[in-house]
Amino acid sequence: MTKIMNEGWATYWHSRMMTERLATDQEIVDFCDHHSGAVAQAPGQINPYKVGVELFRDIEERWNRGQHGPEWEDCQDFEKRRSWDTHAMVGRDKIFEVRRFHNDVTFIDSYLTPDFCERHKLYQYKYNRKTGMYEIASRDFGAIKEQLLTSLTNGGHPFIYVVDGNHANRGELYLKHRFEGVELRVDHARDTLKNVQTIWGRPVNLETFVGGKGRLYSFDGQEHRDREIAVEDDDG
Repeated sequence: MTKIMNEGWATYWHSRMMTERLATDQEIVDFCDHHSGAVAQAPGQINPYKVGVELFRDIEERWNRGQHGPEWEDCQDFEKRRSWDTHAMVGRDKIFEVRRFHNDVTFIDSYLTPDFCERHKLYQYKYNRKTGMYEIASRDFGAIKEQLLTSLTNGGHPFIYVVDGNHANRGELYLKHRFEGVELRVDHARDTLKNVQTIWGRPVNLETFVGGKGRLYSFDGQEHRDREIAVEDDDG
């Protein structure tokens, strides 16, 4: 329930300690290289290290500058908002408060902002099969927030449901992953198929999306197989 917060908190303090106290001049480039890899985030995917650390930093800066509360929310002047600074300097206390009382869902629900999404390009993406690239599907903050919160429900576990208990008229089990922007881990999917097949007693199949393309993973009790398939995502 606190994966994003845990990874973000650890990354926040690791970065501060290494850059301000621990790393020598000879070590800082290696640290930055490893750190940038840990927080890298591809379009359409959520890296808990990246989202967590950046949201903690955003909260700290906003509370240091007093960028919260009714007066701030009601301000529509772009220049005034950009230079807004009450010199409150209570950001450090605020992030400790947030860490103490929130989980991932309430963390995102309470502190994700349109400015944060715009700054970090946290948009909704879709894969364009014609170009072979991810493209921005929506910049709507409400939709982005809803998708992110949905991905955190069910304890962070994927939604997988039964499509057919007699697939191909051979008694095979056909499962489908309700894709909501977060890909399955292939190693976890294969382990799960193996366990389900043991219970079902017949081959088990799992449909999902990988790299924007439909993929079918199967296990027949002896061998794992996977292949690309033509499917439509759940929203059509």
